[in-house]
Amino acid sequence: MRPVILAAIAMALSLIVSCTSGEGWVKVEGNKFIDPQGKELVFRGLCFSDPVKLVRDGQWNERYFAEAAAWGANVVRFAVHPTNLNAMGWEETFQAMDQGIAWAKQHGMYVIMDWHTIGNLKEEKYTSPMYRTTREETFKFWRTVARRYKDEPAVALYELFNEPTVTAEGVGSCTWTEWKELQEQIIDTVRTYNPRAVCLCAGFNWAYDLTPVASEPIARPNVAYVSHPYPMKREQPWEGQWEKDFGYVADTYPVICTEIGFCLPDEPGAHIPVMSTEVYGQHITQYFEKKGISFTVWCFDTSWAPTLISDWDFTPTTQGRFFKDYLQNKQP
Repeated sequence: MRPVILAAIAMALSLIVSCTSGEGWVKVEGNKFIDPQGKELVFRGLCFSDPVKLVRDGQWNERYFAEAAAWGANVVRFAVHPTNLNAMGWEETFQAMDQGIAWAKQHGMYVIMDWHTIGNLKEEKYTSPMYRTTREETFKFWRTVARRYKDEPAVALYELFNEPTVTAEGVGSCTWTEWKELQEQIIDTVRTYNPRAVCLCAGFNWAYDLTPVASEPIARPNVAYVSHPYPMKREQPWEGQWEKDFGYVADTYPVICTEIGFCLPDEPGAHIPVMSTEVYGQHITQYFEKKGISFTVWCFDTSWAPTLISDWDFTPTTQGRFFKDYLQNKQP
């Protein structure tokens, strides 16, 4: 039996034991994620496009999750878009996600629940209509998640807001202090129903910039920080700038880069800031290994670029070939 399959079976059994024991939650200790057995856990996995989109495409099924596990993922990210959630209906969407969580557990993977919107939650201004939400709806979403999955350790990470930004046209203003306080309010709401939830907090510049954390960290325990260091956020050489912009945080707190990825300039969907080559993949993964940073790659879909697959037979794209090989080789 292939080592990747054996590893997936072992993790699935571990998740089943932890979820039935009432214990076994992933937690934060210092700058590390700790698994239910008390060992350091580095998340390496894949971003799913959106549960509602995948339901509509006929691809929200066990086959999809099994393929993610076969690629070597130990975590998958559910990118829940407010407009899609409302279009399909909250209960219908959450029922689909219940099934997805069961499939993830079956195949030995954790789940990141991601409120996938882009813009300024303080002023409720967004970069596109598909990301429109309100503070009231955002708090409702996280109350719903925390209540529904308070006894489900497989839903390990709660990503509070996908990509905050105040530099896009028309999104208004928000200071880091204001954004910090708003995130803390969301965390307090989550912890009312699920005190064990690990909450993920992103910085500005489309979740790239974590420099304010040095002077004003989130004043709550059991949190980790998010960055999305796509290749064109900085010019080469990258490492020194990554260290200054977000990597230094990993010396004190856990960091998970919930979106990375690249595509060649002539590939479908190529756009700023994702255009690059395998050189980016080599540099970013080596940097993450050096710093102990977790990550999920965008996107395990055929149309949301940069894509990891070119068809629903899961034929890898350029970045898909790179990250599939990398993830499979990182399996224990």
